[in-house]
Amino acid sequence: MAKFCSNCGAKLDVGAGFCTQCGTKVINLEGNQATNQQTNQQPNQVVYQPPNPIDESKEGHIEIRNFVGENDNIIELDEKGPFKVIQYEKDLSVTPNEAEEKYFSTKMNVRPRQLIADLSKTSGIYLQARAMQWMSGANKLSTGVNGIGDFGKKFLKAAATRESVAKPEYSGDGFVVTEQTYKHLLLLDLNEWDNSITIDDGLFLAAEKSVGLSVQRMSDISSTFAATNLYYTTLNGDGYVCLESNFPMEELIVIEITNDTVTIDGPLAIAWTSSLQFTGERSGKTIVDSILTEGLVNVFRGTGKILMAPLSFKPHAANLETMDKKIKF
Repeated sequence: MAKFCSNCGAKLDVGAGFCTQCGTKVINLEGNQATNQQTNQQPNQVVYQPPNPIDESKEGHIEIRNFVGENDNIIELDEKGPFKVIQYEKDLSVTPNEAEEKYFSTKMNVRPRQLIADLSKTSGIYLQARAMQWMSGANKLSTGVNGIGDFGKKFLKAAATRESVAKPEYSGDGFVVTEQTYKHLLLLDLNEWDNSITIDDGLFLAAEKSVGLSVQRMSDISSTFAATNLYYTTLNGDGYVCLESNFPMEELIVIEITNDTVTIDGPLAIAWTSSLQFTGERSGKTIVDSILTEGLVNVFRGTGKILMAPLSFKPHAANLETMDKKIKF
């Protein structure tokens, strides 16, 4: 005679001690009758219970598909600390009108790139305003502005360096992904820059919260006639930063100075160790000599490093910001 589970009604195997469907223990009463272990149920009563009830106490999780590691069109260019730079090899969703432009852009290494920040690897990061595209997890977001007085200070810094007034701060255990850009994303370890680096305006994209941001004034007021700016952004501390540059790292020249002097004609230096003395000076001993030679030049003295662009102007680099606004992915 066939036996059935008194809990879910499933057919029981001969000699079974438990129901294979719901796990209820089988107890033999009066020879062949199977009943539930619970004493308050009738022998032939069928009570339905889900075989896998939902555990409401279980923490949530997120699975991201067809992204880094699963998409052959996305490659990892660099990774330092909590930051990872990715690049899209091709635009796979172009219109016929865009196909020619996108094809030759890819051939010339004009590709969209993004920065990914893993917040579980750091106490937090801050980004340039409106740089975030999406994020995962229950991350915390703040403006980094503490009152009206702090806003005023940040406003003056922003006016001097052309950076955003408020730089959103993110913390948590999820991911933050920035907007796509055609510029090149450079990851730097401040430990390799004597824990302080001065950068050209508009280069800052992201940094760990352990890195402080301030404004540095050039050593000499006459420097403003040689350089493009009188004030520059300085990043201090122990951590990693990301710069958004018109030039790739493979094209930039690294100059290391030890108690010496480097003279550069034009605004080719995009970043340098903050301890270097940076001034603008005449290239000759007299005004006439300067006029007949290089005019005013940028001079770096001391010990440190300089990150220098090999070219002062590139048509495609000058148009990258315009392309970011024109071409939407």
